[in-house]
Amino acid sequence: MRKTWAVGAILLLALSQSACAPEVGSEKWCEKIKDKPNGDWTVNEAKAFAKYCVFENYVDDED
Repeated sequence: MRKTWAVGAILLLALSQSACAPEVGSEKWCEKIKDKPNGDWTVNEAKAFAKYCVFENYVDDED
């Protein structure tokens, strides 16, 4: 019983954290990534920033 509760709590935490992140390419995501130091960007983040944020070609955010 205790193990089941712990697994459930971990899954709930993981799901709640993933729901908080803005969609890649959205205006909110662009603002968030601008605040992150450039040296901490991943290659995928840099590509997405160039694709969506430089020319303000945002993806619709469903929030």
